Amino acid sequence: AHELGHGVHQYLSRQQGVLQSSTPLTTAETASVFGEMLVFQKLMKELDDPKEKLALLIGKIDDTIATVFRQISMNRFEHAMHTARREEGELTTERFSELWMEQQKALYGDSVSLTDEYGIWWSYIPHFLHTPGYVYAYAFGELLVLALYEEYTQRPDGFSDRYLELLSAGGSEWPQDLVAKMGLDITQPDFWNKGLSSFERMVEEAEEMARVIK
Repeated sequence: AHELGHGVHQYLSRQQGVLQSSTPLTTAETASVFGEMLVFQKLMKELDDPKEKLALLIGKIDDTIATVFRQISMNRFEHAMHTARREEGELTTERFSELWMEQQKALYGDSVSLTDEYGIWWSYIPHFLHTPGYVYAYAFGELLVLALYEEYTQRPDGFSDRYLELLSAGGSEWPQDLVAKMGLDITQPDFWNKGLSSFERMVEEAEEMARVIK
């Protein structure tokens, strides 16, 4: 569903021409993540076994945590890394690891124990090298889709047409202008809180399902 979403997005935006068909980072993950959400919701409705539904829901929660909170942590590491480079000069591997661990500890708190060996894990993420500044797009895209899906469930009339228009625009307009055509304002905190509230309800639903199964 994810990669198919990318394909659909690119196909619809082809009419914008070679210079404006490609999406900016902020909307690059819109169709892919929305496709995931559609498949997830369909499977949740079709499953009858409570344990299977809970497993699927927890998987979605894990994915959302990784896509939103972990990617934001990575973005903060990337920002700290470039800031340190400007202020301190060339950085050692140990300094990279120190900055990485600072952000990872802020993310996980006391929920897990991070070993010294985990300090080098920044090195396995290729985005930091080949596409600097990209990782925030995952968090942006996930919260954008959660908010869009809320809009879809609350005001379904005409949503599909507006959504396809958004995808068809490719990179021809600023993201806030594209989403504004759907009657939504991404410059306002309430829009993003809508996505976070949707995620919070998933967690609450999983907790309730777990209590019932137990």
